[in-house]
Amino acid sequence: MFYEANNVMKAFELYTKLARQGVLAGEDYQLYMSNNEVYTLLDQYADMVECVLFVAANQLYMVPKAMNSPFHVNNEYLRKTYLKANATNGDLYLLYFSTIVLLGEFYNSYFTKEPTIHFLTLSRWVEAVNERIDVLAQHPDERLKELEKEHSYNWLSILEKWNALDDIKESAKSQKGQTLSRLSFIHTAKNFLVKEDVITDIGNDEVALTEKAQTIVQRYFMNLEHNNKILQFLYDLQPKEEDTDANHL
Repeated sequence: MFYEANNVMKAFELYTKLARQGVLAGEDYQLYMSNNEVYTLLDQYADMVECVLFVAANQLYMVPKAMNSPFHVNNEYLRKTYLKANATNGDLYLLYFSTIVLLGEFYNSYFTKEPTIHFLTLSRWVEAVNERIDVLAQHPDERLKELEKEHSYNWLSILEKWNALDDIKESAKSQKGQTLSRLSFIHTAKNFLVKEDVITDIGNDEVALTEKAQTIVQRYFMNLEHNNKILQFLYDLQPKEEDTDANHL
């Protein structure tokens, strides 16, 4: 198929902007939506670098769909940018895990196609991570090791990192050292997801999903091929019920 030279140049100009900033808005977005040749070419450019384009909130986003995409963000960059200087891959796995749990809260354990809540409190986010960690702990270590290759997640490391937060020493005034230290990690996860335009901080320790995040979840993450059956694994089991009387001791 032959394209007008002017449209080829316009499409390439838009592609370079997407490559730099990952999103187009305003006149650039309108050009993409209104010019069929530019639309087709830009989609082809994105596909050649293993990326997908999608529209959310009158903006065009480009995100990598495979690890071999030149726009895929590697673990080293994420550790240096969003975590502490001495962070390990285990901390990064926990960051990913916390993100999955957050999305599961908005989508009722991924059983719904639309979000079922408008916002999530950070305290509930901590509780939800605790619940999924409890689910992980129900599996024997041998089983978790077997699943590590299948899911590309180090489940044992996630358990270790989350449980290690219990070791943080709090003052005698605080009887909630475990909750506070875990909440600190959730704050780190929140900052990461805000910067990546996945959630918005709406104040009062509450966050909401962006339209970008909703589009990605609905179009890609619900598909077993894309989530590698991780969601099925995490939500097939329910957390063990705690002895309610023990909480009052």
